[in-house]
Amino acid sequence: MSHVDISTRSEFKSLYDVRSDACVSIYLRTTPLTQESDASRIELGNFAREARQRLETAGLDKRRLLSLMEELDALAEDEEFWRLQANSLAVLATPDSLRTFRLANHLTPMVEVADRFHLKPLIRPVTFPHSAFVLALSENAVRLVEMHADMPAATVKIDNMPSDAASAVGKSTLNDRTSDGRMGGLESQNVRFLQYARKIDAALRPFLSGRETPLILAATGRLASVFRSVNSYPNLLPDDIKTSPDRLSDAELAQAGRAVLDAAYAREIDELNALYDKRAGSGRATTDISDAARAATFGAVETLLVDIDAVIPGTVDAETGVVSFTDGGDTTTYGVVDEIASRAFANGARVLGVRRSDLPGQKELAAILRFPI
Repeated sequence: MSHVDISTRSEFKSLYDVRSDACVSIYLRTTPLTQESDASRIELGNFAREARQRLETAGLDKRRLLSLMEELDALAEDEEFWRLQANSLAVLATPDSLRTFRLANHLTPMVEVADRFHLKPLIRPVTFPHSAFVLALSENAVRLVEMHADMPAATVKIDNMPSDAASAVGKSTLNDRTSDGRMGGLESQNVRFLQYARKIDAALRPFLSGRETPLILAATGRLASVFRSVNSYPNLLPDDIKTSPDRLSDAELAQAGRAVLDAAYAREIDELNALYDKRAGSGRATTDISDAARAATFGAVETLLVDIDAVIPGTVDAETGVVSFTDGGDTTTYGVVDEIASRAFANGARVLGVRRSDLPGQKELAAILRFPI
């Protein structure tokens, strides 16, 4: 089983609402190989010491600082926690709480200290998680495979999932004959496929509820179209793995699924860049940080693309959205692009963390607006 924690939008919003005298955001490269985890633990310790120095300089109450450092030290010493890791780790700590997210993405290591968390690195796992579920569906079998970037795929146990089409509809075979010896016919088989598909959808519903992880269908023929007709999960991707999954291993399904994911992401970025170009001509798109900050504050951002690695220190006024740029280096400032992304997200915008090469003009961000500002 892959050890990945995919944060949801509701979790992201709750983290955005956190304000404290000390919010420490640490992002580390980790490894699924337990025997190689020491380097990540050492880096966590180094980042924790850096955060401590900055908070001491800022004059944080000594008891509050001690409480924060005890939490970070306890995490570094937790052998069981480090035994189960992915490719990156997010540590979000205050003197009162500590949250971690194990991520499949390879994130840039960093530590940020402010009165709020630095959350932009979490946006990409939410929007482009490089994780998916593959529903391997045939008349003979069905399984749900969980896949993540650069990590082993594994079958997920789903309660009440039927084992095959025939048993799902109370038959020994779907090729049974009528009383006069004729085959049941195409119409009869379609009805049974529909019954089979509905039971699969019903079994998946509690497991997938509240998730935004893409679902990829691996099926062929009429069964693929029948399942799509009853599917209730909104994140089923339009492209299928058009190969019978019966003889494909979990790893082979994941490999085919990554191609489907990559195509979906590339198509989405191309469509958003085309929409940006169209809206820019009518004053409803911008790559200017100050304009984007005002738009995010007043709920004018419909879609925001941000460079997940950009860190520009400063502040954004809570009421006006006016940006003040600084040189950084203290706990009174934070990442401006991160704040714009979090504020837009909280105001209902769709926010995507991307690479700079995917952004119009390779800027730090690109905002597509609901109305001109």
